[in-house]
Amino acid sequence: MVPTDIAELRTRAIDSLSQAGISDPDVDADLLIGHVLAQSRGQVQAAAILGTALDAADAATIRELVRRRCLREPLQHITGRAPFRSLELFVGPGVFVPRPETEQVAQFAIDALRALPDAEPIVVDLGTGSGAIALSLAVEVPNARIWAVENSPEAFPWTSRNFEQVAAPNATLVFGDLTDALTELDGTVAVVISNPPYIPTDAIPRDPEVRLFDPARALFGGPDGLDVVRHVSRTALRLLRPGGQIVIEHGELQGAQIRALLAADGWRVPATHRDYTTRDRATTALAPVPADR
Repeated sequence: MVPTDIAELRTRAIDSLSQAGISDPDVDADLLIGHVLAQSRGQVQAAAILGTALDAADAATIRELVRRRCLREPLQHITGRAPFRSLELFVGPGVFVPRPETEQVAQFAIDALRALPDAEPIVVDLGTGSGAIALSLAVEVPNARIWAVENSPEAFPWTSRNFEQVAAPNATLVFGDLTDALTELDGTVAVVISNPPYIPTDAIPRDPEVRLFDPARALFGGPDGLDVVRHVSRTALRLLRPGGQIVIEHGELQGAQIRALLAADGWRVPATHRDYTTRDRATTALAPVPADR
């Protein structure tokens, strides 16, 4: 029997998603129903309690979205949106879906910027992807001047769309390779931040959503996963002023390797920081000052 009200459809959706291995099936069910009905999670839950009837066309659309999610298509690809800090960004095939743990990585840069006396500190986000980090910094530190670099032809349309949507006057998007980008800013930048590809080439991501749908160029960073990190380190040394800070997101087992890499490049006080799940998530360091060289 085809369900005719939100309560029954929601129950069946949760059951299907749970059987498919979705970690929070009730959350995803609510968000998929809410996406079709233009309702919040709370509104969906209230409608289920009230036994609100459902239009047959809407019910069919919801069942199709649930089917796609059961095949492990990312929720964000299905809805076309991904929340990140205070923003909601456009995402889809070709661009890396921003993760909650990256919100904390962005906080390191935000804290560093807010502690500076500069009237307009300059920040560079290398490999910005959807623009999540860059745009969050632009909105939350409005006196900063944000430059974001992306070189993926598949991701860049999503990045551009998000920059247009947020319309932060202090954020500039550049299409280009991070190895030689923004030479006009050399020696003037206060903070460089990056969430580069860091998965080793022969590693297989655990989650089907990552393995099957995230773009490979946003995931894999060479044999040890650190090829792009090495480029980020060198580019950041060029861009940052003496004492400026670098913030790099990485995998939970890469902290020691990245600290050693940064120390070998001449960075000062490299330190690795854990995320809210107590996993190593980001490493920071300070650019050398002339006496250190």
